[in-house]
Amino acid sequence: MSRELHLNVNILNAGVFGGSWRFPGTDATASYTIDHYTEIAKKAEAAQLDAVFLADGPVLDPQVRHRPGNNLEPTMVLARIAAQTERIGLIGTLSSSYNDPAELARRVADLDYVSGGRVGWNVVTTAGPVAARNFGRDGEPDHALRYRRAADFVEQVVGTWAERTEHTSPQGRPVVVQAGGSSDGRRLASRIGEVIFSADQDLEHARTFRDEIRLGAADFGRRPEEVVVLPGLSTVVGSTEAEARQRRELLDEVLPDAYARARLAGQLGFSLDGLDDDKPIPAELLVEPDAAGGSQTFYRMVKGIIDRDNPTLRQLLKKLSGGGGHRIVVGTPEQIAGDIERWFHAGAADGFNVMPDVLPSGFDHFVEQVVPELRRRGLFRHEYAGTTLRDHLGLGVPDVPRGVWGPLEAAR
Repeated sequence: MSRELHLNVNILNAGVFGGSWRFPGTDATASYTIDHYTEIAKKAEAAQLDAVFLADGPVLDPQVRHRPGNNLEPTMVLARIAAQTERIGLIGTLSSSYNDPAELARRVADLDYVSGGRVGWNVVTTAGPVAARNFGRDGEPDHALRYRRAADFVEQVVGTWAERTEHTSPQGRPVVVQAGGSSDGRRLASRIGEVIFSADQDLEHARTFRDEIRLGAADFGRRPEEVVVLPGLSTVVGSTEAEARQRRELLDEVLPDAYARARLAGQLGFSLDGLDDDKPIPAELLVEPDAAGGSQTFYRMVKGIIDRDNPTLRQLLKKLSGGGGHRIVVGTPEQIAGDIERWFHAGAADGFNVMPDVLPSGFDHFVEQVVPELRRRGLFRHEYAGTTLRDHLGLGVPDVPRGVWGPLEAAR
């Protein structure tokens, strides 16, 4: 059986770009309405995408002064989407650091049951001091400690699902989704992840990452082909190259500078105050990724750009455009489809977690122009072959994970 390209859409408030809410013709507050999510989900289903994906953090982000936030709880939004759709997968982010495993297991399994087996749970450990303060803590737990808890947490949740005898899901149990580029994150992904979200700018590095995750899965007695790796992909679509470039330039112009700087400072773990915009970030301020606090995945992404391109601070802010560091592809539908095809055939990705530049317009461009081109190239389905998320992804139901870390490994 030939590989099949997988595509999700990340409904990230007004779009992945930091200034997307200010883009002409965009409703800046649409992400505070449920219709914003349901309408995009209906379009995703009409295009036969695998799933919609909702990011989340259990906190009111202080950066809300500079852009809209994600302020609707994911399972509530996905329940509404489930009621208005029939087949599209439903993936929500729920923290292993700030939830109870028994309650989360029931909430997600109930949603999976009532949706007809369409749910995936994106496991995150939730980095950052803001979330920690929201739960009465003085600071965030140590990185290794967060991942040890995540491993134990997932085992409890999946074990609860496996023992469930009433209201069982047509797909067996929800799909476990995981993202994490750190050493701890990659080990956890190999053990428990069925869908792995990743962040990568370089094709060869992405291929190495996918190979490592699949080999790691085999070491845990799993079938490597039942691990789906989906890098994040930000798209800026234009009918011509010039139109696409103009759209990207306008997105850069409307980006709030304060937001871009605060986001980059948060990713790097130090203030940008006093740094020269026209010089590279001093190398002595940068630590190795595994020594970084917070989200090591995005620290690794940004440091990789710095190490490879040596941009000035101004150039780095523009390259990221207030996004999380995911790869941005700007071009015509044919060029974007060609980029997707190249990564897919090179074994760097099983598909992509698509992050349109602006919502809903950027997603409209993707489903109306890029998806047909992918079909023309024989890369993407014309119709669903099944009804569950596991059907879309070509996944069976794996064994319940046990013993992700030993006592000594967990303390490293």
